[in-house]
Parts: sequence; structure tokens; C-alpha cells
Amino acid sequence: MTRLTARFWVDAYLARLRFADIPAYVVAHGDDTAGAVLVKQVPLDGSARAFQRSFDLASGARAWVVLAAGPEAEVDAAIARQRRFDSDLWVIEVEDRRGRTLLEEEGLSD
Repeated sequence: MTRLTARFWVDAYLARLRFADIPAYVVAHGDDTAGAVLVKQVPLDGSARAFQRSFDLASGARAWVVLAAGPEAEVDAAIARQRRFDSDLWVIEVEDRRGRTLLEEEGLSD
């Protein structure tokens, strides 16, 4: 199985979000080829959630899991800690009052 580059995945994700009329921004540009991607979801109420890709230990499948959730400042601090450990990390900020990220959709969830 061929793995998509991080840049290709990010560009496709941003296009999907635009198509759904969900504003999103690249907050941190990671490595184009192999950078990991973190998605910050902001419902514009002072809170936020940050998602990262992980492996489901039961099935071995890749899945999006919550890295941090709560007040936006605390989520930003968690993201900053991750970036200190991984300078190749992409951070995408998704702003949607309904909390949508589209990460559960086919092609984005796996």
C-alpha cells in the first residue's frame, strides 16, 4: 500500500473542508513528505479539541484520537508541547460552531 505524503493529505483535507463550507487554516506547516498531522477543532465558544492519528491497538487500524480537549488556551499549550517534540508536525485549525472536522469520512478516517 502506498502512503500519501503529508502535503497531499493536507491539501485534500482542506479542499474537502472548503467544499463543506467549513473554514480551516494551516497554523503550522510540517514536513511535506512525512510530517504528522494534528487537527485542532474550534467551535468558537472558547473551547477546542486537538486530534492526532494513532493506531487502534485492538484492530491495528489507524484512527483519529483526541490529544487534548477543553479551554482553547489549554489545547494550544498541548499543541505547543507536541510541536517542541516534533518540528515536522502540521497543525490544521478547523473553525466550525457545530464541531465538524470531517475526520470520520471515508478517505480521511483511515
